[in-house]
Amino acid sequence: MDKTPYENNGDLAKFTDSLIATKDSREPDWDTLSFQEKAGAQYRRAQIRYVGSGATGNHESDNRILPSGGFTLSNMLLPPGAEGPEHTHHDVEEAFFVLEGRVRVGIHRGAGESEYRTLGYRDMIVVPAGVARSLKNEGDTDALFCVIIGTRKPQVPTYPEHSPMHGVTRD
Repeated sequence: MDKTPYENNGDLAKFTDSLIATKDSREPDWDTLSFQEKAGAQYRRAQIRYVGSGATGNHESDNRILPSGGFTLSNMLLPPGAEGPEHTHHDVEEAFFVLEGRVRVGIHRGAGESEYRTLGYRDMIVVPAGVARSLKNEGDTDALFCVIIGTRKPQVPTYPEHSPMHGVTRD
């Protein structure tokens, strides 16, 4: 097994720099989830990647992303009225931590049972694997929140049959 530069007594300054992702080096990616806009303009939102690439899209060529060892971390930018559709990560838990604005989070069980809570600055929710969830910015300003997924490369989430996203593909 190859040793890391840290383990090989390599350049500590260079190694330290390789562990940092600054806000100024991030760019909102409006394209990675744009395929969901086929189901409606309200699904337009941006992903700002820090660690790993999350479950949607292939971002292996983005050399600004810090490699993931055991989780992914990105920011999600939701303009006013924007939604993250109901979806389920069957393999992993997902946490949402609000940095700006207010985000309504939904927990769903089937087509007819849902509970909603509105989260604000520094509020969070952790959703277990297998539990359907959704998001919506009901405010009049952008909402920005951290998305943490508890694995290096999550499986692509699924959308229930009652979702407008069901059957929507990237192509």
